[in-house]
Amino acid sequence: MIWIAVDAMGGDFAPRLVVDGALAAARHFDLGVALVGRRDAIDAELQRHADVDAARLRIIDAPDAVAMDEAPSAALRRKPGASIRVAAALVAKGDAAALFSAGHTGATVMAAHAAFGMLPGVDRPALAATVPTPQRPAVLLDVGASVESRPQHLLQFAVMGSVYARVAFGLERPRVGLLSIGEEASKGNELTREAHRLLKASALAFTGNVEARDVYTGHADVIVCDGFTGNVALKISEGLVEVVERMLTEELSSTITMRVGSLLTRRALRRFRRRVDYSEYGGAPLLGVAGVAIVGHGRSSAKAVRNAIAMAYRFAAERVVERIEHEIAAATVPHS
Repeated sequence: MIWIAVDAMGGDFAPRLVVDGALAAARHFDLGVALVGRRDAIDAELQRHADVDAARLRIIDAPDAVAMDEAPSAALRRKPGASIRVAAALVAKGDAAALFSAGHTGATVMAAHAAFGMLPGVDRPALAATVPTPQRPAVLLDVGASVESRPQHLLQFAVMGSVYARVAFGLERPRVGLLSIGEEASKGNELTREAHRLLKASALAFTGNVEARDVYTGHADVIVCDGFTGNVALKISEGLVEVVERMLTEELSSTITMRVGSLLTRRALRRFRRRVDYSEYGGAPLLGVAGVAIVGHGRSSAKAVRNAIAMAYRFAAERVVERIEHEIAAATVPHS
């Protein structure tokens, strides 16, 4: 059985929704969950569930947690018993095949990096978010693991993102785009111009620059950028989806005629929500580290936790880390 180490104390609604989602994943997939956190808090949440399969559950006591407002490096040094550190150590020791956390992103990245190390040929890790397009989902990376990047790092991100797109979406040759302020190769800053040159010279299916307005059009299957730009783009997108959904609901409920119409459009709205809701994908894989780590949204629901653990299971079962290592070695990617 594949075991997933789950940071039970990570996230805005931990440990309750993390426990709920982890148990749902254990019920629906052939996996076990190792819940890492304060044993008393986890036990209290388990009391709400009458159908716990003890063969698929472990509780690993960890007395501390990294709060969202803490500096990650200082917190991890000060708290050797932090749940994210203990969970990452389980994977590093081989007691679990993958890690999931919806807690402090910086702490998760640092804990995974320290416990797993980096893949040969990869200089920086990258968080790969799944974004919707009219045809099929696309991959946007980096969305926050590495704030400052060099051109060769963006090339490495592109290689890793291409492997992810092949595994996750069955694409034989994913199209790669570079997020910039214009379609022309000369547009952008020094980082994007040099990254454009490296990507164009690579064996990837590079389609050129992608403007922000085209991230969701399906013009590229993999879109690369530095972590600062990617994180801002992702957060703007999440906020826009929530506002659009709320405005649509308000408009459809504003008159009797529209209320009748809203009954007819609820199914369409539900389909729309499924296509753009981050919880459908669960989390973002941390690519480049020598182990499977999935990072969830801080506001992850039980559904998002379940789907993120399912993603961790697929990554472990399909040996995605080994495949990325092989692709990086074959790509002859330059290093910093």
